[in-house]
Amino acid sequence: MKKLFEQILKFGIVGILAFIIDYGLMVFCTEVLHIYYLWSTMISFTVSVIFNYFASIKWVFNVDNGKSKSANLIFFISFSIIGLGINQLVMWLGVDQLHISYLIIKLFATAVVMVFNFVTRKLYFENGGKA
Repeated sequence: MKKLFEQILKFGIVGILAFIIDYGLMVFCTEVLHIYYLWSTMISFTVSVIFNYFASIKWVFNVDNGKSKSANLIFFISFSIIGLGINQLVMWLGVDQLHISYLIIKLFATAVVMVFNFVTRKLYFENGGKA
């Protein structure tokens, strides 16, 4: 139980840093560069995923799951693309359908994707490479 708590804490720290990258870059791209918010969220999400990948394999998860580094990377990218899809869907629903500010709905989208990421990565990286 202690190991799980420490892992969740580390995951949270990495997540906070990834969120700062994601949210900050999204706002910069949208407000300063005047990029449409869905494109901005795609750009910022992608950059934060790259950071999150390296931080996760170095610090959070035990990636010695019997799979090659390339297999682990393919898994990570595949599930990150699914996470991006979830992020974009929540953003579109919140902003275009419910008329909530992209600045607010991004907080909700991040929370949804964070839970998805933790569960899938924990299952994959620490369950013999099976998600």
